[in-house]
Amino acid sequence: MTVATNEPLWTIEDVSAFLRIEVSTLYQWRSRRTGPRAFKVGRHLRYDPSDVRSWLTDQADEHGRR
Repeated sequence: MTVATNEPLWTIEDVSAFLRIEVSTLYQWRSRRTGPRAFKVGRHLRYDPSDVRSWLTDQADEHGRR
């Protein structure tokens, strides 16, 4: 995996705040293999902000087509 920008990686709390959802929801999505892609750095989950934004755009496109 390559990080697309020099922007710092986001923590699960950062993603929670950005998406305005509970941290527990992100953990549930991860266990179900849905939601934005995350990866482990040591014991910690990290998110590439561009991946989160792309995932959000994909969700909007997918739900807009219905």
